[in-house]
Amino acid sequence: MPFWQFPFLRLTLHYEALLPEKDMNRNQKLIIFGGGATVLCLIALVVILIINNSTRTDEVNQARAEMESLRLANDRLLLTNEFNQLNADFNQYEDQQIYLKNDSLIQKYNEARLKVEGLLSELDQEKKNNAANRKRIKELEGEIATLKGIVKHYLEEIRRLGEENEGLRQEIQQVTQRNEQLSSQVTQATTQNKELTQTVKLAKKLNITGLSFQAYNKKGKVEKNITKAKQLGVSFIVSPNNTASPGMKDFYIRILTPEGVLLGGNDTFQLDGANVAATAKRQMEYANEELSVSVYWDVNTTLTPGDYTVEVFADGNRLASRHFTMKK
Repeated sequence: MPFWQFPFLRLTLHYEALLPEKDMNRNQKLIIFGGGATVLCLIALVVILIINNSTRTDEVNQARAEMESLRLANDRLLLTNEFNQLNADFNQYEDQQIYLKNDSLIQKYNEARLKVEGLLSELDQEKKNNAANRKRIKELEGEIATLKGIVKHYLEEIRRLGEENEGLRQEIQQVTQRNEQLSSQVTQATTQNKELTQTVKLAKKLNITGLSFQAYNKKGKVEKNITKAKQLGVSFIVSPNNTASPGMKDFYIRILTPEGVLLGGNDTFQLDGANVAATAKRQMEYANEELSVSVYWDVNTTLTPGDYTVEVFADGNRLASRHFTMKK
């Protein structure tokens, strides 16, 4: 609507018609200038409103963009922290990977972890718009979910294997304790058997009494001067023993000179698994009754005065050992 059609302008024009022509021209000019000024004010007001509205819209859009960027940064930070925590939880059990060395679980985890690390690095290095970053974060959320499933399965396997190992450890401990008990029992039984064997051996051992050592001259008479001896004789009595095994018995004698030299040495016998040289031996039958035994050795060397050691053996046992002083 043109400005001259406004009601107040029509009223003014109607009023001006009643005025003189000179006054009317002056009033018309005033009205025209006043109306123009009013229109300019209105236009300026509209422009100001439009500019203010545009500025406010830009500020709102900028605020929204900043808010979206902050939200995106927060989401990325939360996602990074979640991944780091998940990685720390997994690394806590990496020393137990020996339990899963034949499983593909570790390979799957490492592949997923490397992929997520790559996406995080890419997200930090590249400058993308919010939509692209949001897409990446969605991808990361999917990878994190995969990792959670893998780690959950991993921890369940560790827990299960740990329980199995604990059961095996307890079982092994029980078996070990049982073995120790059995070993102790076996040791005790072995000791008892040894003691029993030794007792039986001692019970079956022949006992002798009256051990004597004499030197004889060439006429077979007892010779007190050892330097003139042509034969040496050892005599003893075997006591009755019903526990001992009857039968033929080999009696061995060992005669050691004052210098510690064994006389003779052609005969040997077994003693504690070793061959031992003897001066002489004599075989006799033992019937669990008293038995007199004499063993002789022909002198083939020069004998000296002093202490002679005489030992008697039979059935692998030492029956006696004595020292005899022989004079010149």
